Amino acid sequence: MSGYTVLYDPDGLLGAELPLDREPHMALVKEVLGWEDMADVASDDCLQIALQLTGHGRAVAADVRRLSADPAVPDEVRELAEVVLREADRRLSSPRVGTVHCVQQRARMIRALYERLDRLNTARPAATST
Repeated sequence: MSGYTVLYDPDGLLGAELPLDREPHMALVKEVLGWEDMADVASDDCLQIALQLTGHGRAVAADVRRLSADPAVPDEVRELAEVVLREADRRLSSPRVGTVHCVQQRARMIRALYERLDRLNTARPAATST
């Protein structure tokens, strides 16, 4: 007997119901983007932070993708979200290396994804209320 259960969720709806843990990740993004002295950050620390940011970035990207598929979203908002999603796919799938540059690049991507998520959230009510 197996010690795990396989869930069938082809539409990704299970993850959509869970709220993102935004505050601690945005605090990490702010901290990482504030790093100036690159020599003080260990390579192993950078790898762990990059892993954390990559996983969270993928979760935020999934929310952006789900919201941008809403037909009530204006085309110009959707198009910019799609540009950010293509860039997120490219950056988040690149190999993680133990450098500050790698970590900061992922932090910038998370910041951009949250900006798109916020814009999509504000565009949807306006689009559906007309």
